Amino acid sequence: MRPLSVLVAASTLALGACATVPKPLQGEYASTKPAAASNGGERVRWGGEIIRVETTADRSCFEILGRELDDSARPRRRDESAGRFLACRSGFYDPEVFTKGREVTVTGTLDGSEERKVGEYDYRYPRVDADVIYLWEKRVARAYYSDPYPGFGFGYGYGFGWDPFWYRPFGPPIIVVRPHHPHPAPPPRTK
Repeated sequence: MRPLSVLVAASTLALGACATVPKPLQGEYASTKPAAASNGGERVRWGGEIIRVETTADRSCFEILGRELDDSARPRRRDESAGRFLACRSGFYDPEVFTKGREVTVTGTLDGSEERKVGEYDYRYPRVDADVIYLWEKRVARAYYSDPYPGFGFGYGYGFGWDPFWYRPFGPPIIVVRPHHPHPAPPPRTK
């Protein structure tokens, strides 16, 4: 019986390490994409990039460029669109926080559609009566540069551990470059 309990504990830990959906976005939703949405009633979880936020006295509406969601319900960064859609929710959502290009995931019920222009094109936007508008943290772009000197890891040509460019045993080192922000100049002295 003991090996079985160890196996169950190990399986639980292994599954817990997998990507998880944030709690507000969990649940069962229709697999419909914005481009193929019907007129209403379906519970959906869609995501994408904010195009525009419109606020009125009692609610905020988001125009969103739909993207496919990954395993954690975050929009994928691709040059493809799943179609545009509108997501409206009561309350005020500040357009300075929910800015163009930020990633959101929305859950709610389909509530008809609305015709709007995209350039000269008449576009039918499915409208979601949103329960949750989940704003994702901005993605951090990391600049990686590899060592310019070819190496074979184990001090090739110099003997083990003596290669001046040897940092780790397998492959070139990864050098992370972070932006430097100098301190502002002090104010001029007055006499």
